Amino acid sequence: MTMRTLHISLIQMDIELGNPEANLQRAEEWIRQAMEAHPRPNVIMLPEMWNTGYALDRLDGLAEPENGPYTFWMSETARHYGITLVAGSISEQRQSGFYNTLYVFGPDGERTARYDKIHLFKLMDEEKFMQPGEQTALFPLGDITAAASICYDIRFPELARTLALDGAKVWFVPAEWPHPRLNHWRTLLTARAIENQMYVIACNRVGRDKKSHFFGHSMVIDPWGEILAESGEEEGILTATIDLDLSEEVRERIPVFADRRPELYRHQD
Repeated sequence: MTMRTLHISLIQMDIELGNPEANLQRAEEWIRQAMEAHPRPNVIMLPEMWNTGYALDRLDGLAEPENGPYTFWMSETARHYGITLVAGSISEQRQSGFYNTLYVFGPDGERTARYDKIHLFKLMDEEKFMQPGEQTALFPLGDITAAASICYDIRFPELARTLALDGAKVWFVPAEWPHPRLNHWRTLLTARAIENQMYVIACNRVGRDKKSHFFGHSMVIDPWGEILAESGEEEGILTATIDLDLSEEVRERIPVFADRRPELYRHQD
C-alpha cells in the first residue's frame, strides 16, 4: 500500500512586539523560503499572535478588524502557493471585544476554520484584555479531519480528547510558550499525541518580549508519540512528512477509543 503523505513546514519565527508590519514582512520571507524546499510543503504553519505579539495593552490600535488586511493576506498566500495555511493566530477586534484568533485557509484561498482561543492564560494577563472563544475548530485536511487549538489549550486533556472523538487525526497548535516551562511543553504535547493517537504539530515562537523569553522547540509528534522533528531555540523552518493513514492504524492496533468507559468518567461532586 502506498503511503499517503503531507509535507509540513513550521515557521519558528521571532515576533517584534507591537509591530505588525515588520512581523508580516518576516512571515512573508520565511514562507517564501519554505516554498523553495524540495519537496514543497503542502501545509505551512505560523506561531501564535504572530502579527503583534502580546502587546495586549495596545490592542486598540494594533488588532486586526474582522476580514481585515492580514486576513486577506492569509487567504491570498494560501491561494498563491496552493497550500493549506494554518495561519497561527492573530489579535482580532470585533464589536464584542478582542480575541486571540486562529485562521486556516485552504489551497483555493477559502477559509476552512476560525478558532478563538478558549482557555485564556492568566500568567500573561490574557483574560484582562481578551474574550474567550466558545467553540472548537475542526477542518478538512485532504480526506481526513484536522483540528486546531492555541498554546495554553494543550494543558486541558478534555479538549484534545473531544477533538479526537470528533474525528481529528492531526492537531495543530501554534504557541508563544516561554521559559522555564520547556519540559511541560514537550511532555504535554507528547502525552496528547499518545493518549489520542493522533499527530500533534506545534509551532512555537522564539525571541523575547518585555516579560518573557520564548524557546521555540516546535515539534511534530506522530500518533505513537515518536518525535519526528523538533527545532532548537533559533529562528528557522522545521519540516516533516506525515502519513495520513497512521492515526487509524495506531487506533486499530491499540483500540483505546473502543475500550473507553465514559459512563464512569463523570466527576462526582
